[in-house]
Amino acid sequence: MDRMRYLYISDYKKNAVKRYRVGEQYGIVVTGRNGAGNRLDQLDGPYYMFVDHEHSLCVSDCLNDRMVKWTDNVKEGIIVAGGHGKGNNLTQLPNPTGLFVDHSGTVYVADCGNHRMMR
Repeated sequence: MDRMRYLYISDYKKNAVKRYRVGEQYGIVVTGRNGAGNRLDQLDGPYYMFVDHEHSLCVSDCLNDRMVKWTDNVKEGIIVAGGHGKGNNLTQLPNPTGLFVDHSGTVYVADCGNHRMMR
């Protein structure tokens, strides 16, 4: 939940992230409006997410092997880590799961496929 009292829910099967205001019945799709895929306006297996103090949303796009960030009111995300397929190079994140963004904007990712933490 962010400071504006929005609750973010990752829908792994529908490849989307929704945002709900506490107390409201219906949410809005924040990311993933275009089905599963690897374009910058799509997700494939969104797993974990983190919302920072500027309302930027980072998502572990697990089946695309990348971390994607959306700033408020944009239609496409930007890749902040991974996106270069499976492997153990520093630019690869096979099946990224957990993530955290610190106060300075540094992204920490649990690289499940390589059993390591990446910064």
